[in-house]
Amino acid sequence: MGKIKSALEIALERTETVKGDKDSIDQFDAKQRGKKLAAAFLDETCDLIQEIKKTKAEQQESLKQGIFDMLVSQVSLPAGKDDEKRIENAGKGLNIVINNSHFAVLYGQFTQAISRYLQETAQYDEAIRRQYAPKLRQKEEELSRRMGAQIRIDPFQDPEFVKFYNQNMNALKANYETIADKVKEEARRLFGQ
Repeated sequence: MGKIKSALEIALERTETVKGDKDSIDQFDAKQRGKKLAAAFLDETCDLIQEIKKTKAEQQESLKQGIFDMLVSQVSLPAGKDDEKRIENAGKGLNIVINNSHFAVLYGQFTQAISRYLQETAQYDEAIRRQYAPKLRQKEEELSRRMGAQIRIDPFQDPEFVKFYNQNMNALKANYETIADKVKEEARRLFGQ
């Protein structure tokens, strides 16, 4: 009669030929470490130059790749003023791994564009609200007459205002997103991707 094998024995037989490639694992670990270092760099708790120097020569490219992947993902338009420092730090980190004076100048121009974007966003916001204010007052007066009490409407609760606001803000955002895309593209080209 045949021998009945346990699930463990079958699994061990199937995986006997699979051997771990230590070099691949080391490269993967270096890339993951690079991503963690980049996150720490964004928080200003890490010196990337020293960390790269401390890394074995055969793992430096994977480490830099991890750093690059994490930092290039941060090249985007800020949601608010608080994001400016993070984006600026991403540029400093990218410049460390890319090491190209042309990129440093390009990123400097990008951070200036971000400042203009934030200023224009505030101006657009104010102008949109001012332009829509008469229509909003009219809606508030109509609701107040119907309800018999003073009614205030948050503009973002009015679907018509939200649509108008998003159309205008998205047009502004689209102008600046092309700049961010170009910076990412140039970073990838200079890094060798």
